[in-house]
Amino acid sequence: MFEEEQVPEKPLDLERLSVEDLRERIDALKAEIAACEAELANKDAHKSAADALFGGGS
Repeated sequence: MFEEEQVPEKPLDLERLSVEDLRERIDALKAEIAACEAELANKDAHKSAADALFGGGS
């Protein structure tokens, strides 16, 4: 349940990236966001199922 705190990454200097590098980065970030959204939906579904089973919820 406890997660390790992530060390904040140093901000990327976007000015140093090429147009192609920026497009690739955007694609990678979109894929990461989609994966996070899918995991969030999965966790919400599990919570809803547990709440229905055990009568929890808020």
